[in-house]
Amino acid sequence: MNIRSAAVFLATIGGLGKIRWAPGTWGSLAGVVVGFIVRGIAWQWTWTLLLLVGFLVIAFILCAIVCTIAEREIGLHDAPAIILDEVWAMAAVVILGPWWTLASWYWFVGAFLLFRAFDILKPFPLNWLERLPGGWGIMADDLGAAAYTITFIWCVIAAIVLFFASHIH
Repeated sequence: MNIRSAAVFLATIGGLGKIRWAPGTWGSLAGVVVGFIVRGIAWQWTWTLLLLVGFLVIAFILCAIVCTIAEREIGLHDAPAIILDEVWAMAAVVILGPWWTLASWYWFVGAFLLFRAFDILKPFPLNWLERLPGGWGIMADDLGAAAYTITFIWCVIAAIVLFFASHIH
């Protein structure tokens, strides 16, 4: 297996991205698994938030490089089969989201659906970010979708806490 074939294999998550129906959703589900594995390891090793963010930054750069190589091999910018971006982004949502909410199935499903909505609809500036060249464009819009999702979840949690805190006398 040469480097280009290996990059396509990784970018499609071993061919999972070649499933014709909703490949991005399958990639997002794979990202959930990766996110919970990393969170589990981080919990055991008592990683700090700084280390987790550092891990995500390094993983982002490596994923962008892999996606650039895979894109050249496939010959199509942000080909639907390339789902490594969804894996990374949904893992980021799981890793950086409030852990106590993601332990509840309804919060978790809400976060997953919210991420998929942001990823599919690509509100500004996500629609602009995906135009960046190579793997950077492939990864950047999903980075934005993850950031929107994480921010939204934390804001909802803050609003709930403030609401109940203001009603305690």
